[in-house]
Amino acid sequence: MTMTQSSAAPAQNGKAYPITDHTFDVVVVGAGGAGLRATVGCSQAGLRTACISKVFPTRSHTVAAQGGVAASLANMGPDNWKWHMYDTVKGSDWLGDQDSIEYLCRNAPAAVYELEHWGVPFSRTEDGKIYQRPFGGMTTDFGHGPPAQRTCAAADRTGHAMLHTLYGQALKHSTEFFIEYFAIDLIMDAEGRCCGVVCLKLDDGTIHRFRANLTILATGGYGRAFFSATSAHTCTGDGNAMVLRAGLPLQDMEFVQFHPTGIYGAGCLITEGARGEGGYLTNSEGERFMERYAPSVKDLAPRDMVSRAMTMEIREGRGVGKSKDHIFLHLDHLDPKILHQRLPGISESAKIFAGVDVTKEPIPVLPTVHYNMGGIQTNFYGEVVKKHDGNPDVVVPGLMAIGEAACVSVHGANRLGSNSLIDLVVFGRAAGHRAAEIVSPGEKQVDLPADSADLALSRLDHFRNAKGGTPTAELRLRMQKVMQNNCAVYRTGETLEEGKKLIHDVWRAKSDVKVTDRSLIWNSDLVETLEFDNLIIQAVVTMEGAANRTESRGAHAREDFSKRDDQNWMKHTLASIDNDAQTVSIDYRPVHSYTMTNEVSYIEPKERVY
Repeated sequence: MTMTQSSAAPAQNGKAYPITDHTFDVVVVGAGGAGLRATVGCSQAGLRTACISKVFPTRSHTVAAQGGVAASLANMGPDNWKWHMYDTVKGSDWLGDQDSIEYLCRNAPAAVYELEHWGVPFSRTEDGKIYQRPFGGMTTDFGHGPPAQRTCAAADRTGHAMLHTLYGQALKHSTEFFIEYFAIDLIMDAEGRCCGVVCLKLDDGTIHRFRANLTILATGGYGRAFFSATSAHTCTGDGNAMVLRAGLPLQDMEFVQFHPTGIYGAGCLITEGARGEGGYLTNSEGERFMERYAPSVKDLAPRDMVSRAMTMEIREGRGVGKSKDHIFLHLDHLDPKILHQRLPGISESAKIFAGVDVTKEPIPVLPTVHYNMGGIQTNFYGEVVKKHDGNPDVVVPGLMAIGEAACVSVHGANRLGSNSLIDLVVFGRAAGHRAAEIVSPGEKQVDLPADSADLALSRLDHFRNAKGGTPTAELRLRMQKVMQNNCAVYRTGETLEEGKKLIHDVWRAKSDVKVTDRSLIWNSDLVETLEFDNLIIQAVVTMEGAANRTESRGAHAREDFSKRDDQNWMKHTLASIDNDAQTVSIDYRPVHSYTMTNEVSYIEPKERVY
């Protein structure tokens, strides 16, 4: 059970904030696919586990994942994990760490079968096996064979099915949930150990300090730094920002994935599974243009390539619609029965957000920010690592990160579709296993620093009483417009330098923020300001990293440096901030050019063509 007692935090602004203390073996922040899988693993190991979430668990953004989860089950044709590994390394444009990629692909089938046994209602083949569909960049025979059918699907609501199943498992294993608690900041001691997290309980405005021998961040991506994103409004990368403020760097933040098929004008996602089922893209001339850009896999090329091809078609005047500023996705040639059976959700979304009947007309689509390859640097056990005394992989005690918040790095410069859901469960599972090894149930807690709540409460109090002249919504919109315009599918040194200046202007303008609601109960004005404070520092390091990387690799496409440069840039970017001076510093760590076992050898870099 939770042990709680009240204490008063140091007075901020003349008022004391009473604190309720909780003590657990493990605290998981975030209740999406990664957070819930880690929570189940820790609870199964007998560890007293708290799961903290700012939304109800089944509202976490994993619920919106549509297409499927990648694993080499070979239910629909020949497949094996080594082929999956090759595709993931190639998809990452050789920026992925090959030991982590081996771990992901080897463990994927076991992680999916575990989900099946827990009750995920996967779609089935006629002989009762899990149905698998083709996805972009997934091939057979090390890229020499036809596309692989590797993506295990529950119609087009796979994330929904997984999240609800995992939540049920977490309840079954007696996890304690703290729902609608907003994590403000980590508690770090003088030795650099993480001792827990400070939260605001949204429904009554009370402050809660969670003390634990292990804190696992599973807080998702920060898509809402951009104007048009498939992400929910809750995707503000809170864990990434807490790590930056704790003095640790984020890795590879310049690599932001644009999904080719966001609904034009709405940003709502149309799954890649639509193309996996036979959908295709056309320009204003009715041409299936992907045949020119990726002759062997066509519409099933990786996402960065399809997004760039669409952008080129629009730029060259072949966009569709009145303003010639988007592209058509056709499903109208497919059997309506197949659409009803395998793509019911997107048929509904197209009707609601685009007014389109997919059986009769094409869906208007445009590349939209979808996923963050960068994040908190970790090893494949989920442990957060940092550079120290020349060693790039020193473990930060007491802290883990998993899912989209983490950068393991299995996705490198570009994630393959359906590799995100498998990333969540494989590394959520790995974190649970590792927690069981390094934390004993009921183990003595390290002493909390005397100022353990000061950082969190000073930020909370500062924004709660902010009396500037600029509303949060205005600052947020400025940030989103700068990121959308200056850090887009195609980038140049000129637009990025301008972007750096503009995004730093927004960062400085934060000092003029205006919060009108001074209460603590359900104060959305305050919470959105704390979220904006989280987003802006991630936006700044993303722009700085992009301006700094003078090559094109994966999702980072520089028109002034159009080639990949392995000699100078086969390395991870590490970006840190000084929040007071409002400066960014950049460092590097090497890409792991070795595998986890001798069963598979290092995959040498070559030109990435399909």
